[in-house]
Amino acid sequence: MDYILSCCSPADLSQEHFERIGVRYVCFHYALDGVEYPDDLGQTVSFEEFYARMAAGADTRTAQVNVSEYVDFFTPFLEAGQDVVHVCLSSGISGTINSARNAALILKERYPARRVYVVDSLGASSGYGLLMDGAAAKRDEGLSAAELAHWIEENRLLLHHWFFSTDLSYFVKGGRISRTAGIFGGMLEICPLMNMDRLGRLVPRFKIRTKRRVIREIVRQMELHARDGVNYSGKCFISMSACLQDARAVADLVEERFPRLQGRVLINSVGNLIGSHTGPGTVALFFWGDERMD
Repeated sequence: MDYILSCCSPADLSQEHFERIGVRYVCFHYALDGVEYPDDLGQTVSFEEFYARMAAGADTRTAQVNVSEYVDFFTPFLEAGQDVVHVCLSSGISGTINSARNAALILKERYPARRVYVVDSLGASSGYGLLMDGAAAKRDEGLSAAELAHWIEENRLLLHHWFFSTDLSYFVKGGRISRTAGIFGGMLEICPLMNMDRLGRLVPRFKIRTKRRVIREIVRQMELHARDGVNYSGKCFISMSACLQDARAVADLVEERFPRLQGRVLINSVGNLIGSHTGPGTVALFFWGDERMD
């Protein structure tokens, strides 16, 4: 191809998956107890170690990709005579797209014959990853770089992101809910069900008591919104943070309710970047459906 398709590491696919579909990625950064690491798909710090340390009380913080890192990431492709279609983590939760756009402007002066297309995914975690999976398929069908960037912008709001958490302590720590709400929510076994809106922001939608009920409700939302309803024949991805049993319960129910699914549900780990904010106990469900509404 005369262009490269790339994204940011919080698309939360495995390294093998990225290699198989031919998508490059640039790493965000996070810190555990003041020590900084690349968000490199669990290679430097495994997902198991990361969530165990969080559960033990480790302090976390995150950093996005800066302009110079994007310049360094894009430059080898441009020097090789290739354009780049780069899809960024949602602008609703990160400002990294501004760094990517500034890097593209710098590189336009250095390589005037080349082009870096910067696209906002309006997505996160393996929903962002499912968008990249679909984009790679369109690239392989022969779309040009410009056509692919346009396809992503036209279809990104058809990618649904639904999340629930069984541990509210990290939402309290991150300021997303009050300490009082977190205490009472824990006592009442409330599992917030959230999704991403049209601006790529994570928005609470329902307060559901007990994990068993929220598992049923997240699958019900897929029944309501998936393309062709229970006849959905696309792919379905799940990401989870140190709660494989809960993710498997959701996947089993999806596979039961959607017999025409393309393959089995793919379960990934929530990466260490996004996991720094969610903590352990989060399950997220992703699928293609109707257009996201506020």
